[in-house]
Order: sequence, then C-alpha cells, then structure tokens
Amino acid sequence: MGERNSAKQHGKDIDDTGALPLLTICWALSLVYASHVSSDSGFESPPAWHWAFSFIAPVGVALHGLHKKRIDQSGAAMGLVVGFILTISCVRFFASLLAFFVSASKATTYKSEAKKRVEADFKEGGQRNWVQVVSNGGPASVFAIFFMWEVGSVCVPLNFAKFYSASWYAIAVMACLACASGDTFASSIGVVSGKKDPIHILKLKRVPRGTNGGVSLIGTLSSVIGGLIVGLAFYSCELLMVQSENLSDAPPQWPVILYGGLAGFLGSMIDSVLGALLQFSGMHPKFGYVIEHPGPGVQHISGIDVLDNHSVNLLASLFTGLSIPYIAAQTWTGFS
Repeated sequence: MGERNSAKQHGKDIDDTGALPLLTICWALSLVYASHVSSDSGFESPPAWHWAFSFIAPVGVALHGLHKKRIDQSGAAMGLVVGFILTISCVRFFASLLAFFVSASKATTYKSEAKKRVEADFKEGGQRNWVQVVSNGGPASVFAIFFMWEVGSVCVPLNFAKFYSASWYAIAVMACLACASGDTFASSIGVVSGKKDPIHILKLKRVPRGTNGGVSLIGTLSSVIGGLIVGLAFYSCELLMVQSENLSDAPPQWPVILYGGLAGFLGSMIDSVLGALLQFSGMHPKFGYVIEHPGPGVQHISGIDVLDNHSVNLLASLFTGLSIPYIAAQTWTGFS
C-alpha cells in the first residue's frame, strides 16, 4: 500500500511540473512553424501519436525509475526533459535510451554488497540524480536537436550518401548513449569481477579496485557488451519505424550494432584516460577504499583533482559522439 501511495505521489510530482500544458503549447507552435517555415528549413512536424508517445513514454520510464530507486526526483525531472527531446526527435533514440536505462540499471546492481566495500559513493540501486542524467544524456540530447533541425521528427535510414547530416547526427546520438552504457557496464561489472586488481591505463601497473583509470579484461569486454545492447536497440527500432522501400535503397543497417559496441569500448577507454589524468584517486586511511578528493592522511594513487566523475562522463560521451559518426562515415561502405 505504501509503494502504491509513493508511486501516486511521484506521479503527482511529475504532473505538477505542468508538462502536459507545455506539451500542448509546443505542439501548437510546431504546427505553426511547420506551416510557415517548413518549405525553407525542411522541418517536418511530428504527428499527434508521436507527440503523445514522446510525453507518455518518458513519464513511464521516470515513474519506473523512481519506484525501483534507479533515479531520485531530480533525476526523474531531468530524465523527462532528456527523454522528451530524444523521443520527439526520433523514436530510435528513445529505444536506445530505454536500452541504456534498463541494462545499465541492472548492471549497477550487480554484486551490490561487494561494491559497498570499494565504492565510497555507493548508492543502493545506483540511484542517479539530475547531474548524472545530464552527464549521460546531455550530449545525446544536443545531437538529437541537431538531427531534428536537419530532417524533422522522422526516421530516415542511415545513408551517408543520401542523408549525410541526418545519418551523422543519428549515429552521434546512438554513440553517446552507447558510450554511457559501455562505461556503466565497465565500471559496474569490472570493479567487482576477477581475482586481480585492475591495471592503470597509463601507468600499466596494478592499482586498487575503484581507482580512476583502472581497466580490466572483464570490464573492457563489458563495455563492448553495453554498447552493443544500445546499438541493437537502435537497429531493431529502425526496422520497425523506417519504411521498407526506404531501407531497400539504403546500405545495410546492421553495422550500427557494431558501431554501438565500438562506441561502448571507445567511450570506456576515453573515460579511463581522462580519469587517470584529471581525476584524483587516493586511498582513505581509515576505511580502506578509494576516494576522489585529497584530504588528511589520504594516500595519492593517481591523477590530479581537476574533474569529477560527472565531468569525465560528459566529456567521454561528447568525444565519443563526435568520433563514431566520423568513423562510420569512412567505413560503412565496407559492409555493402
């Protein structure tokens, strides 16, 4: 009964933000914009079902995340914004976001008891706040806006020869989310797997579990799997949303799954390098786990205290989102 009342309260909190009236206003403005400017910009206003889905789906995900304690209320509010932008831009982006959210949430709960011994900021269920939502979903949202401005709220096939900009932005969105998924898998599974401590990516020597920049074989393989999951969700949704005649004129779309795996791996490596260089890692003298800020008696392991974990995640997502579309544009023809 308490959970039911809690869910109702969460729903009330989200509804009190005035999202539904705002949605209606945005829809009306888009129709006006489309009727007067679409001939010049190419913008295509989404149909009514797309607007409704873009509101209902993120709300459903936010409520589920609150109920399972995957996000707090600030994370749910920011998740609505990110979810709405991604979904209204293209349903494939929502599928990628959902795959990341569900799979990464499962990964963060892997061996929770073991994580309590090595993570100073451990939260039950991996609960995320608004800062973490922005770090993981902010770059993807920006690329999604660029995609929508380029072709409107439609699902066009990935085809650099015909839709270069749209394909570039679409893969950038997928890559950002695959990066976030890959890094979450690597850090959540790698930190509590294996019998040996990880190896520092720059010093090439073993460091305590939880050290920024520490990598392991299991963690690296996990990052690829996390990225593949997002790429597979993108591809599966594309088969459902893109008209068959448009797909027949496009190159094979399945390589996007591989680029998702590559994004997971590359994002995890970028995150590790940035963490090794610009994040402080030190051993707490009393509790025996790694912390990210210097203090009395803290034994320095690696890095300087410039960036925190959220900043590193955001930069890794951004760099991956800029790199993978370029790689895809240069290599996609090899799969034809």
